[in-house]
Amino acid sequence: MNQVTLTINGRQITVDEGATILEAANKLNINIPTLCYFKLHDDRTINDPGSCRVCVVEVEGRRNLAPACSTPVTEGMNINSNSIRAIKARRGVVELLLSDHPHECLLCEKNLNCELQSLAAELGVRELPYQGKKATYEIDNSSYSIIRDMEKCVYCRRCETMCNEVQQIGVLSGVYRGFNSVVAPAFNLPMAETNCTFCGQCVSVCPTASLTEVHYIPDVWNALNDKDKYVVVQTAPAIRVALGEEFGYEPGTIVTGKMVAALRALGFDNVFDTDFAADLTIMEEASEFVHRLQHGGKLPILTSCCPGWIQLLEHSYPDMLDIPSTCKSPHQMFGAITKTYFAEKMNIDPSKIVVVSVMPCLAKKFEAHRPEMQYEGNRDVDIVISTRELAKMIREAGIDFISLEDEDFDNPLGVSSGAGDIFAASGGVLEAAVRTAAEMVTGKSSDPIEFKDVRGYQGIKEASIDVDGTTVKVAVTNGLGNARKILDDIKTGKAEYHIIEIMACPGGCIGGGGQPYIYGDSDILKKRIEAIYIEDANKELRKSHENPYIKKLYDEYIGEVYGAKAHELLHTHYTPKKMGVSCNEANDVKKPNTDKNNP
Repeated sequence: MNQVTLTINGRQITVDEGATILEAANKLNINIPTLCYFKLHDDRTINDPGSCRVCVVEVEGRRNLAPACSTPVTEGMNINSNSIRAIKARRGVVELLLSDHPHECLLCEKNLNCELQSLAAELGVRELPYQGKKATYEIDNSSYSIIRDMEKCVYCRRCETMCNEVQQIGVLSGVYRGFNSVVAPAFNLPMAETNCTFCGQCVSVCPTASLTEVHYIPDVWNALNDKDKYVVVQTAPAIRVALGEEFGYEPGTIVTGKMVAALRALGFDNVFDTDFAADLTIMEEASEFVHRLQHGGKLPILTSCCPGWIQLLEHSYPDMLDIPSTCKSPHQMFGAITKTYFAEKMNIDPSKIVVVSVMPCLAKKFEAHRPEMQYEGNRDVDIVISTRELAKMIREAGIDFISLEDEDFDNPLGVSSGAGDIFAASGGVLEAAVRTAAEMVTGKSSDPIEFKDVRGYQGIKEASIDVDGTTVKVAVTNGLGNARKILDDIKTGKAEYHIIEIMACPGGCIGGGGQPYIYGDSDILKKRIEAIYIEDANKELRKSHENPYIKKLYDEYIGEVYGAKAHELLHTHYTPKKMGVSCNEANDVKKPNTDKNNP
């Protein structure tokens, strides 16, 4: 690639042709503030909108200031990023944004974690010279997962980029013009009435509190303080390598023991591990795959632990609902087992058990409320909170997380294999399934047990695995845009596979919409993934079917793997959903009320 040499603030730098001023400045550790700019999880830079103009700089020979995030460098370019003119322009932009923004920072969900707030402090904004009307909108809290407050929208359009370019769902789009500009679904429909998958990737990149998760912390506190309730908690594998970031640990630090200790200190009656249910999921899903493979069943089989991608399937591919596994996701299986098997062992009325799931995913909040996810009138899972919410609860309780001594999960639902751990990373579910399915087919121990061809950060991975002379073609995708490519290829006959893993979020659950905010930092995601495979490698048990407590569960309660009782408790079905309105029709949306004095 050709090289370009330029000067920024008197310092010379050589970069690849096509780089932006901002990328060149970053190589010199020169800070240019940004708002609309961010990088996707695959390191693609998304700066097409270039809309906020917070990053403007002076370029010698140009009359107008240039947005650093979207202006490509040229040979000999001379740039001043900290001139009085540039600084005043940035401050003016932020002042204008604040003039139409609520000033309730102390009560805001993003207080101290808001990029607009940080920009105002960085640029020394101490007063608002611009006064006037403010746009007003109703808060959309129609879903179980996401709250949309358009009064806090700064029109950076990051959420639109994630929804349209990465996930390719097309729910969010820039609508209206001028002062009324905002990002919203077509016709300003409530989120619950759109094709939204509730993956939460829009929430994960929003710089303000325009998009936030639905909070269930009060529900957890109420349950913990209800003496008539027996409250158990389960934690997804992705939590243990991300929670530490909320308390100052380096990304990828494994804090499993401290997490368990913190949950026990919060007052839960039992602290269990979703990894146990991940092992249970593999028993059923691998058995289902082998059954289809050996009996001419529908192939490929698609893993079904991600509720976000299942939502995509029900909305956009209703004719393919016979392809995914019928297995419930691990945390739903856990809930079902807790309120049946565990309730019987402990002699507890299932209606008095409250199951709380700590998940990296906002779609899990929606999933827990699906009517299919219950048994004998009891919901499998009662409350779902995110990694971020757990961190808030720990702080609210005044727990010194860093000083906690490591503790172990409770039994019998706290023992798991390394196969359960790797569910957190893209490719992990498929690898865990193959570890068990290979032995189900061959009847002998699989070697190697690590299938590294399905690991990695790529959006789509393909591999062929030899299972006792049978070549099993597999594919792994993360990000719903990549899932669409795979599903379309299957429909048109361009691709043939035996088993496919699909995860809605970039990198898998490790990059879920409920994880600590990283705004697309792929280096952090990669460190989390590395830590997950370290957890797996350090486990004495590496295969789901070798988990002694899983064997005991089948012997004492479920009976045959993939049998009648298993289907009753651990399997589900999917329902075609009505397609929502396309964002392309959003121009006909009713105009908002911009006068608070005349509602």
